[in-house]
Amino acid sequence: MRIDKYLWCIRLFKTRTLAADACKKNQVYINGLVAKSSREVFGGEKLKIKKSPIFYEVLVLDIPPSRVGAKLVDQFRKDITPPEVLEQLEQLRLAHSLFGRMGEGRPTKKDRRDLTDWELDHLEQLGENE
Repeated sequence: MRIDKYLWCIRLFKTRTLAADACKKNQVYINGLVAKSSREVFGGEKLKIKKSPIFYEVLVLDIPPSRVGAKLVDQFRKDITPPEVLEQLEQLRLAHSLFGRMGEGRPTKKDRRDLTDWELDHLEQLGENE
């Protein structure tokens, strides 16, 4: 099976076109070598896919007959991404959620109230320290 089709079948990419684009941008490696979208993939091969800011590592267990449901994906691949990399991704997500609204213009009423409460708490703490 072609690598772009395999990546789409195991739901690493939403569309086959996105999987093919990742191959064109040299973001997919098979056993350490850059893979073109037409490259055949076989069981037992190690894939390295750059998606968002990190590289996911996947071991090919079997080739699916066609696109499979999310519950069946683990029969065809094994995620071997190091835990440190996944932890970095989680830290990035937390940072974006905490500061994601910065620069989006005027704060909402809830944001303004939260900011006011935070300022009052810190002013009280400063007053107690003096």
